[in-house]
Order: sequence, then structure tokens, then C-alpha cells
Amino acid sequence: MALFYYIRRINITRTITWYPSFMWCGGWLLALLGVVGCAVAPVVPSTNPEVVGEIDTTRGYVFGYLTDSIPAVLFRHHLPNSVAILPPPPTPDSVQQRADEAGWQSFLSLRGTPRYQLARADANLVALAPAQAFACALGLPISQAHTPHLAMLLRRTLTDAGLATYAAKYHYKRTRPFIGTGQPTCTPEEEGALARDGSYPSGHAAIGWALALVLAEVAPERAPELLARGWAFGHSRVVCGVHWLSDITAGQAVAEATVVALHSNTKFLAQLAAAKAEVAVARAQTKEPVLDCALERAALSMTVGSPPSRRQQSKADQPAPP
Repeated sequence: MALFYYIRRINITRTITWYPSFMWCGGWLLALLGVVGCAVAPVVPSTNPEVVGEIDTTRGYVFGYLTDSIPAVLFRHHLPNSVAILPPPPTPDSVQQRADEAGWQSFLSLRGTPRYQLARADANLVALAPAQAFACALGLPISQAHTPHLAMLLRRTLTDAGLATYAAKYHYKRTRPFIGTGQPTCTPEEEGALARDGSYPSGHAAIGWALALVLAEVAPERAPELLARGWAFGHSRVVCGVHWLSDITAGQAVAEATVVALHSNTKFLAQLAAAKAEVAVARAQTKEPVLDCALERAALSMTVGSPPSRRQQSKADQPAPP
């Protein structure tokens, strides 16, 4: 994942607008009069990206809950320390590295299949694309227009989970599997940026698993489907040819630590509650399925090393009748 690579390249003074994040409940005069505090109703965070603050307007990255200012984004003081959380990546001649290599080779069999196309779609982290990858698992569309609190909850969580991987990425600087092998990836246009971005842990895996965990809280009745989609979102990076399997499990560990940290953040909790209410209303108002999920189900049903059956192929991929 090259999220922070893109963030470092932006013109901060051009893209960031500062907004007050604190509410004063009284002043020095009230303190002198003996009023030591006041009750303030919880304020639900904004769903407007301009109010939340946009890190990169071209790619739709907004401030997270744990990284809600430029100093926090650049120095990541409030994020889990991924170097402390994770063990080192496998060493070159270790049993674990050989297992990584075998796993990576096995996923190469999925090239040219619907699962490979899904992996390419999962590589897109721009704006709401990662959140919308979970629409079929949720059973509802996810959009700024119809589910604004859910959309912003997932966009801000994405930033925190993605940035939480960078301490370990910079520390270990693990080489990605496509470098030196001559094997293509599903996103050749991103290979230059990915080559400069450490492989361990996977930022995409962290993002996918964090979104799945948060969505499972929003809609616990869909938790099995959401968690399965989050697992697949991370493994899309191995299908894509840009990560080792151990990068994925490490990214998921960072995601879990990030979600734990988010539960100590009042803004996150307020928006989580608003998103739950929003989804409950949307589900009550949705009488018929509004999503076409057949191709996604077919792609996710494929197993490593197995060619797609005729049933799993899209109509466009099926051979014409004789």
C-alpha cells in the first residue's frame, strides 16, 4: 500500500483547512464564579470531507480519528506502534519465507480469472472504493449520499489503519515478491510506487480487516459475510502479486490494534453509533435487493490452484455455444 507515499507528496498548505476540534464549555469568568464544569451533549462528527479535513483531495483521503491533524498524520503519535506489535518478517532462507514463496506461487494460478479481476478492484483505495467493496457483504449500498455517517466512518478508519502500518514498513523495508522475479502484478501502473513502499505489513490487509471489524459492529447480523470479505480483501494483495502471505497476517494484526485504539476515541464512538442507526433505517427501507453481487460471489468462491468452472465464469467469459 502506497497511501503514505502519496500523502507525503501533497502540498499540505494547499489541501488542508484547519477547523477547531475543541468546544469551550465556559471561560475564565465562570471558573472564577465557581463553575468547575458543564455538561455538553456528545457531538456527532461531520460527514463533510471539507469539515473533517482532506489530506489529499485528488485521492479522497481524509483525516482519521487518531490522525486528525497534520502533526498526527506526519508523526502518528496516537497510532499503535506496529514495530512493537509485530515480529520481524521471515528471513530470506527461513522455513517461513519458503512457505511465503510457495503461497505466492500458488496464487499465480488465479491470473486471468474473476478472482484476479476482483483483486485488481480491491487495489483501489481512492475515496469510497474500499468501503464500497463491502456493499455486497453488508447487503446495502454504501455512499456519501445515502449512508453519510457510515461512509465517513469507513474513510477515517481507512486512514488510521493504513498509516498504522508505516512504522514497521519503514523499519523492515521488506522487498515485495514481484521485484526481481519478472512476474507481472495486477496493477502495473503502481509498481514504481510499491517498490519504494515496504511489503511488511500489508496496508491493504490492515485497511480491509479494520473496515470488516468496524462493519461487523455496525451490522452484527452480517458479521460472517463482512469478516469473510475483509479476509478476502487482504488476500487480494497476494492474488495481485504484490505481497507475501505473512504480510497479510501482519497487516490484520495491525488492524486489530488500530480498532482497539479507535474504541477509546469519542469521535469514532459517536460516528459508529450514528452509522448503526443509519444502517438500521436503510435496511428497514430497502424492500428488494439493490446490488448485483453474482460476479463477486463467483470470484470469492474460487480456490487457489483451481481453474474457474463454467458456473464461476461470467457470461462474458463463457465460450460461445458450438
